Amino acid sequence: MKRNRRAKIVATLGPNAKDKDHIRKLAEAGVDVFRLNFSHGSHDDHALRAQWIREVDQELGRHLGVLMDLQGPKLRIGAFKDGDSVMLKKGDKFKLYRTEREGDKDGVYLPHEELFMVMEPGLELLINDGRMSLRVLSLDDEGALCEVHIGGEISDRKGVNVPAALLPVTALTPKDLEDLEFGLSIGVDWCALSFVQRPEDLRQAHELIQGRAKLLAKIEKPQAVDNLEAIIEEADGVMVARGDLAVEYSAEKVPMVQKKVIGMCREAGKPVIVATQMLESMIDAPVPTRAEASDVANAIYDGTDAVMLSAESAVGKYPYETVRMMSKIIETTENDPSHYGMIRAHHIEFNATDGDAISAAAADVARARGGKAICTFTSSGSSATRMARTRTRTPILAITTSLATARQLTLVWGVSTAKVDGDDAIKNFKEMVQMGCSMAKKAGLAKNGERVVIIAGMPFGSSGSTNILRLADVGAFEVS
Repeated sequence: MKRNRRAKIVATLGPNAKDKDHIRKLAEAGVDVFRLNFSHGSHDDHALRAQWIREVDQELGRHLGVLMDLQGPKLRIGAFKDGDSVMLKKGDKFKLYRTEREGDKDGVYLPHEELFMVMEPGLELLINDGRMSLRVLSLDDEGALCEVHIGGEISDRKGVNVPAALLPVTALTPKDLEDLEFGLSIGVDWCALSFVQRPEDLRQAHELIQGRAKLLAKIEKPQAVDNLEAIIEEADGVMVARGDLAVEYSAEKVPMVQKKVIGMCREAGKPVIVATQMLESMIDAPVPTRAEASDVANAIYDGTDAVMLSAESAVGKYPYETVRMMSKIIETTENDPSHYGMIRAHHIEFNATDGDAISAAAADVARARGGKAICTFTSSGSSATRMARTRTRTPILAITTSLATARQLTLVWGVSTAKVDGDDAIKNFKEMVQMGCSMAKKAGLAKNGERVVIIAGMPFGSSGSTNILRLADVGAFEVS
């Protein structure tokens, strides 16, 4: 199942995923990584879907990634009397109470003492995904008296966002801790941490994960944008979560943040996903809007590693058509003659290391000598990710003895993966070249008489040892 594109597709599984056949159809349509959203569904639901993904992975003979997305600290108001809703208009006074009580036109319970800790007069609170806005007037023992700045209908358990405050909360709630351990037990490849505010949030998660999966930081708060460089350095990858980011940081700033995050991740050699409402209209329609097609294409022009579908694939009426459409947009954009020029226009400063030098040279050699593939032998995945950082037009084949690494690399731009037997199977560099040629041929990337570029390090399996480059003729070097 050779892909004719470099950027990857992440698709969310939800109520639509009722059987393994659904997973297979999504994978055949173009999904590279499946997202399990732990804000919804039971552990049994996620375990069964993860099992189906692994079975489809084996049946199709290609690696598929599994991304678990933790809910994070969701802040919500309490309930209203008899489940009624209340209509508030600009200028109304409305109180947020510290102690539990039924809501009415005068106020509602806010069960988050940590919010009261950062409240002060003038602070803005956004309700129901930013549809309503309250401004704090004063504080007392009962709670916070607010004035309605943007009115609307308010009802049970609506979400609360506080854009201007650094909240004294951890990114991992008790529910997240339980979900994280469960997700790791079923073998997820990536873990997405929600509402990251600072690099310390990621360090806590890394300590708990202990290398069992890669860690993805979701950028959805202004504080994360302020700490972007440190967060990217600490994370294994990043997601531009445009939904909450638009609420917290304002919609008009989201495109700027998206481009900034993609650029910084490319500089750092970390995979980046652009997410939320990419083909939203296809939840109910078989074709996207022109604006949505342009949105996906712009992310590809910027060089994102992956684009993500949420409700479109989780609950939408046209999940397979949506994946095929996203794949078609990516392919068309990548085939635009100006695409490569735009990607290369973002000049990447490579580090003064053997690995970076070999990667840059491999891209140049493949381009100058017509290499059909760049085969990189990797144990941790770092050399393949470093190769992807060059945004070479030549397909990258990552050859690894680690099944976990092969699956984690499904998120990385331009990389296809091949799992081989243990380190003892390769004794010297000549055997590496033979295996690289054979695997490139098997993957459909090259045929006899064509050339591939091999990069590796000896001994095979030693992380960070990439120091050898070889241009090889397929057919002349093959494992018998």
